[in-house]
Amino acid sequence: MDNNKCCVIIGGSHGGVNVAFSLRKEGWEGKIVIVDKDPNLPYQRPPLSKTYLTVKDESGYIPLKGEQAYTNEGIELLLGQEVTKVDKKTQSVELNDGTVISYDFLVLATGASPIIPPIKGIDKARNLFVMRNIQDVKGIQAALEGGVQKVAIVGGGYIGLETAASLRKLGLEVIVFEREQQLLPKVNANTLSEFLLELHQNNGVQIELQSSVSEIKNEGQTQTIITAEGKAFECDMIIMGVGVFVNQTISNQLGLEYNNGISVDKFCKTSEDTIYAVGDCNTHYSAIYDQSIRLESVQNAVDQAKIVAKSITGTSEEYNSLPWFWSDQYDVKLQIAGLTIDADNHIIRKEDEKKWSIWFFKGDQIRSVYAINNAKAYVVGMKLIQQNAKLDKEKLVDLNEKLSPKTLLIQNEINV
Repeated sequence: MDNNKCCVIIGGSHGGVNVAFSLRKEGWEGKIVIVDKDPNLPYQRPPLSKTYLTVKDESGYIPLKGEQAYTNEGIELLLGQEVTKVDKKTQSVELNDGTVISYDFLVLATGASPIIPPIKGIDKARNLFVMRNIQDVKGIQAALEGGVQKVAIVGGGYIGLETAASLRKLGLEVIVFEREQQLLPKVNANTLSEFLLELHQNNGVQIELQSSVSEIKNEGQTQTIITAEGKAFECDMIIMGVGVFVNQTISNQLGLEYNNGISVDKFCKTSEDTIYAVGDCNTHYSAIYDQSIRLESVQNAVDQAKIVAKSITGTSEEYNSLPWFWSDQYDVKLQIAGLTIDADNHIIRKEDEKKWSIWFFKGDQIRSVYAINNAKAYVVGMKLIQQNAKLDKEKLVDLNEKLSPKTLLIQNEINV
């Protein structure tokens, strides 16, 4: 393989770093450069809202790879730097310090950024944070050391709820505002939303549903959130968790096709032959669900990275991984296999109050499993979804029936 070629990777999170190391594994001998505006050695993102908030040392900071690993594999890290210009004609990128790097292949792992809604008075808000990188967490920790006691979280999705759980462990007063009528509004199972509502309320979190923040007032030392419903709540800190938007600056410069994310083919290649996109920033076709999707998950970024490396090195393999996710809140571990996007019915299997699962179907065909403190349901569900299986629902809800692929299949049939 030509060792004079160069692959430039923009973004040093899970997707970008795994592309680099996967390229070496696939035999790429050329130059590999990772450019990331975050000055820190690339690190695990999920612990930020889960465990990192609750520790005062650096134990929550978990590097994806040790610094020596990059040296050993000949991977150049340009941290604390930003790509300001890209030119697909000359196949080059320019950094904020004026450095120009020519590439043979370009990989966009540019991710997404938190949405900051246009709330009246938000520009004057004190201790306003998002939860996206290590600087955000350190900023929150510094504010907490400064005497913050009351925290308002805007958004009742996974990030908001995980952050609420972490802050309650620290003994803070926490209030969550969710504009929809239930937590996790995108999950079409009221049972889970109600379970998490009760879980957080039992742990002292104040939940305000159907509550939109319309204004933030600062008067002297008092900061007040005003809702569209006319209610007022004092707080010392505000954390925004209302969603993200795809970072499009680079893809727009390149004129890449876009559809809720950078459009890629089954090999994660964009509309330009030498340019790929991985992770949160891309929209790809899912053969499992027969539609284009954009995912915000570590699993997706890591699995796509392997596909990109294979494609660049000439051993192409189609991307067709089953999505999976997880969330830790207090003593509850929620594991999710698959997506509910085409499900039309669901069943609950309940071993006990703290161990149960929700099984989503399209007809009799299993599409997704939400497992609450139930690793076995998650693992079995994952296997059955990958098999495109149809299940016997009566056996599924019967606790006397063993939870296994063989037991649950309708006449042991599998639709491949």
